Amino acid sequence: MEDFYAIDHYPIDKNISKELLKEFISNENLGKAWFILQNNQIAGYIVLTFIFSFEYQGRIAFLDELFISESFRGNGLGKKAIEFIKTQIPLLSLKIVYLEIEKHNEKAQKLYLAGDFKYHNRNLMIFKP
Repeated sequence: MEDFYAIDHYPIDKNISKELLKEFISNENLGKAWFILQNNQIAGYIVLTFIFSFEYQGRIAFLDELFISESFRGNGLGKKAIEFIKTQIPLLSLKIVYLEIEKHNEKAQKLYLAGDFKYHNRNLMIFKP
């Protein structure tokens, strides 16, 4: 997670992240997380968080984090991760999967577009108290 956050210079507090992870994995209603493995090594991870939506008539997911370690990139793991996520959609009774992406991250945008994700016609907004 530290490596992922470092890409865009996001701050991270390891202690807070550890506590959040404990909370997350102890409540299956919050979402699901998986390690991405290659040759019995952790190559990355995926985190889907769940949201309920009246507009989409049920449970939707937010692809909160998809990270492949730099040393494992370029081997098709991102494409396989997206295909894995797609297999989880019916199993988790999801209506859609949202994600946000940095505008400068062209490689990730190409990956998601190749995986049939589309740009949404709405703008993402945030309120942080």
